[in-house]
Amino acid sequence: MVKKKEEKKMKKLTIKRKTLPMVVFIILILTTSTIIANLSTVAAQEPLRINPYPFIGAIPSPIGVNQEVLLHIGSIYPTTWPQTGWTGITVEVTKPDGTTETLGPFKTDLTGGTGTVFIPTLVGTYTLQTHFPEQLTEVDIPEIGPAGTIMESSTSEKIELVVSADPLPIYPGFNLPDEYWTRPIDAQKREWSTIAGNWLDAWPYIPWDPTMRVAPYNDAPETGHILWTNPLIAMGGLAGGETGEHGFECGDAYEGKWLPPVIIGGMLFYNEFEAQGGSNVEQNVVAMNLRTGEELWKKALIDSEGVSDRLEFGQVFYWDSFNYHGVFGYLWTTTGSTWNAFDPSTGRWVYSIENVPSGERVRGPNGEIIIYSVDQDGQWMTMWDSTKTVNPQTSGSSNDGSWRPHGRIFDASVGIQWNVTIPAGLPNGGGGGVRGVFLDDCIVLSDDERWSQPPVNYLHLAAISTKPGSEGELVFNVTWTPSNAPVSAVVKVASAEDGVIILGVKETRTLVGISMETGEELWTTDSQHYMEIYSVTNDRRSVNHVADGRYHVGGLSGIVYTYDMSNGNLLWTYEATDPHNEILWGNNWVIYGSFVSDGKLYIHSAEHSVIDPKPRGAPFICLDAETGDEIWTINLRGHHWGGYPVIGDSTIAIYNTYDQRIYALGKGPSATKVTAPDNSVEVGSSVMLRGNVMDVSPGTESTETKLRFPNGVPAVSDESMSDWMMYVYTQHEMPQNVVGVTVKLEAIDSNGNYQNLGTTTSDSYGNYGFAFCPETVGTYMIIATFDGSESYYGSTSTTYLAVDEGATASTPIEPETGEAPLISTEVAIIAAVAVVCVIGVVAFWALRKRK
Repeated sequence: MVKKKEEKKMKKLTIKRKTLPMVVFIILILTTSTIIANLSTVAAQEPLRINPYPFIGAIPSPIGVNQEVLLHIGSIYPTTWPQTGWTGITVEVTKPDGTTETLGPFKTDLTGGTGTVFIPTLVGTYTLQTHFPEQLTEVDIPEIGPAGTIMESSTSEKIELVVSADPLPIYPGFNLPDEYWTRPIDAQKREWSTIAGNWLDAWPYIPWDPTMRVAPYNDAPETGHILWTNPLIAMGGLAGGETGEHGFECGDAYEGKWLPPVIIGGMLFYNEFEAQGGSNVEQNVVAMNLRTGEELWKKALIDSEGVSDRLEFGQVFYWDSFNYHGVFGYLWTTTGSTWNAFDPSTGRWVYSIENVPSGERVRGPNGEIIIYSVDQDGQWMTMWDSTKTVNPQTSGSSNDGSWRPHGRIFDASVGIQWNVTIPAGLPNGGGGGVRGVFLDDCIVLSDDERWSQPPVNYLHLAAISTKPGSEGELVFNVTWTPSNAPVSAVVKVASAEDGVIILGVKETRTLVGISMETGEELWTTDSQHYMEIYSVTNDRRSVNHVADGRYHVGGLSGIVYTYDMSNGNLLWTYEATDPHNEILWGNNWVIYGSFVSDGKLYIHSAEHSVIDPKPRGAPFICLDAETGDEIWTINLRGHHWGGYPVIGDSTIAIYNTYDQRIYALGKGPSATKVTAPDNSVEVGSSVMLRGNVMDVSPGTESTETKLRFPNGVPAVSDESMSDWMMYVYTQHEMPQNVVGVTVKLEAIDSNGNYQNLGTTTSDSYGNYGFAFCPETVGTYMIIATFDGSESYYGSTSTTYLAVDEGATASTPIEPETGEAPLISTEVAIIAAVAVVCVIGVVAFWALRKRK
């Protein structure tokens, strides 16, 4: 029994010994499979690693010291949307003296590359190298691989930038025009942007917007030369007949016309009719070429709902993205909180924005429309951006780089960029208390009631920040207490550039400067003329302009007062005197501010409720803004309730309420003509050169002007210009003692010799004459030049004069003998051609030298 148990035990042991290797083998197989499987998984999960192969280029190279070099940097691999580029790229610069500088970090665009400007300051050889830091791809990129691919840290090859002491030549650019110019302007003429300004809004309805007070991008007119006129309404001026001395209605008061005038890209836009009647009557917008006076289109602006809307303002903004770069222009209409954008070229509806917030409108750095909304009851303030409403750049598609609003209606709420809490207890006067709005600076608040302000013992003033990072924070919150309280005081204007808020005090006719940083009083002026009690608290319909550190102000008194913004010192005054005593309540014309441009202040005269017949002789005036000297004045009367004078493309447009026409003023084209006798003259004899200099501005081609001036309109001197223009365009009497323009006469004889013959002055008919004695036989080229003036661009003309050798009394003419000619006909022809060629070449170089 025991034996059997032992045998059974031994048998089990034998089985186990035989089975053990097999179990071990199976375990090893399973273990190995697991390890291999895990290794495969690990291998599958290990991200792809890619060398980005960074690069760098320097353009141009070599370069002159202190000149700009464009560095082209990045990776050879692009990215794919929405990964908009590689980040953290730097450039190591080793200078010729061995020191180093690191530029960046930079972010590329979708192509994988980007650029930066580098200005070398040392002569010698620079070494440049791009460093690309390690980073992951965020999305699948076809040229690289799946999302999560590691772009390894890497550096580019080193390149050398040779910098010499001598600068490299650059594109020479273009001079400003010296002859009459029109749109379009070739975009290569970048320098011309300084004389091609736009006018986008309706002064005086946004009094704190500096762009409606100062128009910097113009060569503003220095004479009253008229380019063209166009009737706003067919029946204007004197009604005549049984109506006696009365004229057709002009819009003052409350029936404003020509509102608002907008200038975009050399085109003048305005509403054809006054606002009365709204959509119940026809509402057309007119588009005109400002430089030629040509009507381009006239139509109703029909929005997406089929409603005809009135023009409110214009917009020009620069769209700059990774896909597209360019300027867009729009005409805007508004109906409640809905804005509609139209194409200025055609008047076609483009897109609309609904639920636009109420508030104060200013312009962004690229022309985007910004609205700040202040709610003191709710203690909040928002900033809205029109461009972000249309393209918020959050859609995650390549369309974020394009501007495609066409045919769409947008919700304005998308464009709110921030909403912040503001302090309680801020001043909250008429119109919400806002008295000045400045982009990325501050908003000025007051508790005054503007022009209806009653006498008070103090004025509550405050400012809240709009600066990035401190939006809504309190700048100051003060109480200004006048020494002679109670008085009527209001915020008249504020200037962020000068850091000054100006208060107007009615009872004392004084101005008070307040610091925009602290709210402290800075200065007080002396009293003005007593009639300024009606203007000193008016921030709109008066002279009320800040420019170049000067404050120009005035109104009912007819006196312009100009002060230094920094200390309140009076710099100069100017009186718009009425020499014929047409004004019933003073010796001066009531004055309104038009604009400041090119160092000149333009003012016009109007009235709230003008009597009829209107006072005669109202002036449109141009003053030197620095000295107050009168540059010119012309008898054109402005508007109170409608459009004020505007300027764009260096051309002023003004609605003249004496005849209900629009006038364009600016430097015009001229045409010079010169003639000489058709027959040859004897050498040494006197020759009369004749010609004329004419004004060939667009207005001289009108039917009315041609009927009165069938031989053309003469060009006259700057001194005679204003009265002459009134004669030409408004049928005033022809002025006496009109002086023409100076004509320079030159000659080039057959030997190529240049001769300055002299100058003469044209008469009031445009004609001139000049006698001279040619001293050389042959063909003379005669050159007549009007160099131009402040009223006209110059012009030149040429003619030719044949001079023969005359017979003398002491030497009888002998008949020719039959001897053979000394030269052949062919040689004579060649000689004649050579002489003509010499004259032509010399004339070319003489004209070139003159230019």
